[in-house]
Amino acid sequence: MEKQRVTVAYGDGIGPEIMKATLSILEAAEVPLEYDVIEIGEKIYLSGVKSGISSEAWDTLRHNAAFLKAPITTPQGGGYKSLNVTIRKSLGLFANVRPVVALTPYVKSNHPKMDLVIVRENEEDLYAGIEHQQTPEVVQTLKLVSRPGCEKIVRYAFEYARVNGRKKVTCMTKDNIMKHSDGLFRQVFNEVKEEYPDIEANHWIIDIGSAVVANRPETLDVVVTLNLYGDIISDIAAEVGGSVGLGGSANAGATVSMFEAIHGSAPDIAGKGIANPSGLLNGAIMMLDHLGLQDKARMIKNAFFKTLEDGYHTGDIYREEISKERVNTQGFAAKVIENLGQEPSQLPAALAAKGGKINIKITKNNRASKKLVGVDVFIDWDKANRDPEVIGDGLRAIQGEKMYLKMITNRGVKVYPDGLPETFKTDHWRCRFTAQNGNDLGNADVIELLSNIEGADFDFIKTEQLYEFDGKRGYSLAQGE
Repeated sequence: MEKQRVTVAYGDGIGPEIMKATLSILEAAEVPLEYDVIEIGEKIYLSGVKSGISSEAWDTLRHNAAFLKAPITTPQGGGYKSLNVTIRKSLGLFANVRPVVALTPYVKSNHPKMDLVIVRENEEDLYAGIEHQQTPEVVQTLKLVSRPGCEKIVRYAFEYARVNGRKKVTCMTKDNIMKHSDGLFRQVFNEVKEEYPDIEANHWIIDIGSAVVANRPETLDVVVTLNLYGDIISDIAAEVGGSVGLGGSANAGATVSMFEAIHGSAPDIAGKGIANPSGLLNGAIMMLDHLGLQDKARMIKNAFFKTLEDGYHTGDIYREEISKERVNTQGFAAKVIENLGQEPSQLPAALAAKGGKINIKITKNNRASKKLVGVDVFIDWDKANRDPEVIGDGLRAIQGEKMYLKMITNRGVKVYPDGLPETFKTDHWRCRFTAQNGNDLGNADVIELLSNIEGADFDFIKTEQLYEFDGKRGYSLAQGE
């Protein structure tokens, strides 16, 4: 069999140790791979490359279909960006896939029937990383959610379920509060699920959904959710399953996919040879499935299960009542190698994956008509004991003929007109202007309004145009509006 080329990064902290252990198992299993090693992470950051990856490394990544990455360390401060986020977004790795299976009694878990997969959107949401400080007291983060992004990840979740024989897909959002961003995600989920009548589909609000992950994970099968929620509940699931240290992760894209452990670089135990390589090994097993090497993936997974059954455990999962021997990183790898070709007797033997490449096609939607109906003007103001009546009266005096000041909010709560004196107020005010007497609005009208506001000595710091799309409101109402 012709060997496939795979990009490998040894990473930081415990990364080199667990990568060495993982690759030794793949070599012993005679997996037909060749490796292109790149250097990323802390050393590259500190050399002055803020992204943590060189242009030469990018070229290698883009050339190979798979990337096996050990954990890295991102230096604190200094404006360094998360390399994981950079790689995911730059290479279009839109789906983060994290399976969690309970391995009781060898790995302690209160939920021995747990067997779920979390499919997390990987490019959008708050992880766009667009933040601003707007006043001395207030900062903002933009949550960006797109219809194509929602459709890609939702379709991936249903296709993953179908390819892997899963029976149910559960969507988790907070659409009762974020009616436009999370609401779009759920709307797309409701549309796409109709194309998969053979798969059960349901929805949980993310807060109670997280509780279900923690307390009734055996009732879940495939979970699909937005970026931040997926990041949180996948770690909850891994811990409930027994150990974050055992979790592997796939980051799937159209041309390149990345595979890794879900844990960090653990610099506190680096160099001691005691780290558990299972997370990266499970990531590598997912990589083999992705590359069409299902038989090798099955053999290694069964050897891994057999090693756990035999009681050879690293210190993080070692328990006197169940373990036979506490082994170090390379010792664990050696035991897995000894068990290649064997199957577990207690844990369920890994079955050959059904296979089947997941191809995602995005529906082309007709572009909605867009009509400007107003503008939110955000003002930095810390005068007159923060009395909103002073701002409101001042803005209404200069609002002009085409727009009028409908309301002022502070942190989303209406404070003018007719606000409550008990409402706490910061120096950050949203002033909503809407069309007056049915006037048609354009950007020139917004510019004229801003000029009037500037002339009245108000410090505007941000604007958001208010639009209707196909006649439907495309912006949120305020609390109290």
